[in-house]
Amino acid sequence: MTTADLTWNTALLYPAPDSAELEADLGSFDALAADFRERYFEKIAQLQPSSLLEAVREYEALQVRMAKPFCYAHLLFAADSSNETTLSLSQRCSELGSRLSQQLLFFDLELMNLDDAPFQALCSLPQAAPYVHFLNGIRKFRPYTLKENEERLLTRKNLTGVSAFTRLFDELSASLRYSMELDGQVREFTGEELLSLLHHHDPDVRFRAMTTFLEKHGQNGIVFNAVFNNMALDHGQEMELRGYSSPIQPTNIGNEIPDEAVEHLMAVTEANYGLAQEYFRLKAGLLGMEKIRNCDIYAPLAESRKSYEFDEARDLVVASYGAYDAEFGRIVADFFTERRVDVMPRPGKSGGAFAMGISPQTPPFLLLNFTGTLRDLATIAHEAGHGLHFVLSQKQNMLNYHAPLPLAETASVFGEMLLTRRLLDSESDPLLRKSLLCAKIEDIIATTFRQTVLTRFELRLHTERSKGLLTNDRVSRIWLEENEKLFGNAVEMIPAYSWGWSYISHFIHSRFYCYSYTFAELLVLALFQNYCEKGESFKPGYRSLLESGGALSPTETARLAGIDITAGDFWQKGYDFLGGLIQELKAVL
Repeated sequence: MTTADLTWNTALLYPAPDSAELEADLGSFDALAADFRERYFEKIAQLQPSSLLEAVREYEALQVRMAKPFCYAHLLFAADSSNETTLSLSQRCSELGSRLSQQLLFFDLELMNLDDAPFQALCSLPQAAPYVHFLNGIRKFRPYTLKENEERLLTRKNLTGVSAFTRLFDELSASLRYSMELDGQVREFTGEELLSLLHHHDPDVRFRAMTTFLEKHGQNGIVFNAVFNNMALDHGQEMELRGYSSPIQPTNIGNEIPDEAVEHLMAVTEANYGLAQEYFRLKAGLLGMEKIRNCDIYAPLAESRKSYEFDEARDLVVASYGAYDAEFGRIVADFFTERRVDVMPRPGKSGGAFAMGISPQTPPFLLLNFTGTLRDLATIAHEAGHGLHFVLSQKQNMLNYHAPLPLAETASVFGEMLLTRRLLDSESDPLLRKSLLCAKIEDIIATTFRQTVLTRFELRLHTERSKGLLTNDRVSRIWLEENEKLFGNAVEMIPAYSWGWSYISHFIHSRFYCYSYTFAELLVLALFQNYCEKGESFKPGYRSLLESGGALSPTETARLAGIDITAGDFWQKGYDFLGGLIQELKAVL
């Protein structure tokens, strides 16, 4: 593939950031929102059910129109946050989005406060069936919603509050440059390139890579501390205004999962931390170390230092999906043939990886930072699964397009399982098979145990911030204490790891998102066990799960694939599966 083939073609959305097409769309929204407000403001309660439904459809159409240019601006910003044109467009969209939210806010509020009789009359219309879950979702927040003027003030305040601090975090993170000696030469690295060295065979390189990365964040600790403190303070004040009982409660309501169920999920996970510690001790033996450090967790085994060219990695992922379902394989391949993927790390580009689903009418895009490791191979499968999910859920309307957070990781984690199975089935080298088995165990640990650590840290951060400003030393102490619970005496944390909290964007972009990874991983382990047992008969239910998008609750969606997440021992079954993998590794050793 050429260099151009490795960057995404955003011209599929708009020809350029200064194009007439983009300007026409952005320039139309204020008038469209004002017209919608003029026709429906303070009139929702007087409308007949059929007219109410028409208003919902108009609202949906507005959401579709706005999604494309706003997502386009985000893609450009993610690809190069140092570009002045991109920065200007991103800021313009941020400010425009705030204005539009203020104009359209009344609609949710009036639907929320509609009397039960007319609300039920609307939901009873046969044509309203595709919107019922969305409408009920709005009503869930009824006890915590303020009057329209107050809601508009909060939305306006966010532009110079939460949104401004989020933007500061993103721009600072993307601007950081790192210098480190490697192979006898001092080189400049992006953050993603440095983190990829945690898969290096030399333990000194792994230590210096993690230390260099985290110490650079420490050098900017004043800014990161200000961002985290202010984000937590802002959230806490808003929760107090709305009457929530805990900082995680609004996330759980949105996810349609009771607080008690989330707590149970995390408690079961913490009760199984011993499995992770058992594996860490095994890994130390495999690496010839008395005790591993946290920079050694993803180290390759001495016998296998395989790296992947991107073409090879892409073909393996496409083949993994295609072996499960030919159409799935074609959908994943289209991301690459249509250049809807940005592949390589570079200065100014956002770190990590993501998939962006725009609307049911617009194709999704993927961002990667590929450096050739086995973990990067798994990341392609992961983000391709997100992309597949977005394509299949295009059967839904815009208001039901995005899956709820607990199910948002289902297709991505299932895709990783498909890749692992293909690699294990096609690999005859026992040493490489051992490496693959370790990689899968490490992946499950990272997406269950580590995510619970992150969620516990986030909860403590918000709880303690409500009592006063948190110093960097205090934030770091909370961070290390939660990690100590997972690592026990099996893993030594390096000194720079006290800054490990400072680069995790989920804390900034998607509050309390992390437990969704745990939810999804354990759900997928159950789904994959069903697939192995049932074969072809499993596939229709799983496809229905992905196609449902956000049209059902997590419990109802899981039932489409034959899974009951309310069963008392459901979460433990996933850890029993992990325990089996560890025993299998012991047998190989």
